[in-house]
Amino acid sequence: MPILLEQAKSIIEESLSKGRDLGLKPLSVVVLDERASVVASMSEDGVSKMRAKIAYGKANAAIALGMGTRALMNRAEQQAYFIQAINGLSGGDMVPVPGGVLIRDRKGVLLGAVGISGDTSDNDEAAALAGIAAAKLYAETG
Repeated sequence: MPILLEQAKSIIEESLSKGRDLGLKPLSVVVLDERASVVASMSEDGVSKMRAKIAYGKANAAIALGMGTRALMNRAEQQAYFIQAINGLSGGDMVPVPGGVLIRDRKGVLLGAVGISGDTSDNDEAAALAGIAAAKLYAETG
C-alpha cells in the first residue's frame, strides 16, 4: 500500500516544524510513493531555487536503490564509479547524501521516501526523521 496523501502532508508539516525549531535554513520537502511518484511537495519561503530538485533527488535515490541516502553516501565513498554510473542511468536525478529517507509501516512494508534539502545534509535528515516519526511511521536511513 502506498503512502497516503494525509500521511505525506503530516510528514511535510512536521519536518518543516522541526526545521524551524532547530533554526534551519528554509527547507524543501518532497514525499514520493514506493514507485517514486510525487505524493506531496512543499518549499518554505526563501528557499533557494534548486532545493526542491535536490530534495526530489534524495527521495528518488532512496527509492531507486532501496536504501536511505546516508547509506548511499557511504557506498559512494567506497564505490564512486558505481554510484556515478547509476546516477547516469537514472538521468542524473539521484542525490546520494543524507536527507533521503525510506518510509515504512509498522510491518516493514515500503510506503515511499521523503527527501529534504535546504540546510546541511545531517540537518535535512534530522527534519525528515522527525516528520516520519510524527506521522507514526518508520524511517530507514541505512
